[in-house]
Amino acid sequence: MAKAILEFDLSNPDDVNDYKRVNQALDMALVLWDIDQYLRAETKYNEELTQDAYDALATAREKFYQILNEHNINMDEILK
Repeated sequence: MAKAILEFDLSNPDDVNDYKRVNQALDMALVLWDIDQYLRAETKYNEELTQDAYDALATAREKFYQILNEHNINMDEILK
């Protein structure tokens, strides 16, 4: 069985920041998921959107995925 153990010196301010990042990574992934789902729902189900608003939201969602890809973040992998 493979294991990974992360160790932080909580008296070191840099380690405290790293510890917080690690502990909030799932929350951050869920926020990204919620943003994506909001953009998806607005473009798919909001019948009151103007074409310009639709285009803006679709462009934002495309850019969102482009940024994720640039950072090698795969939402499906993280949230399975």
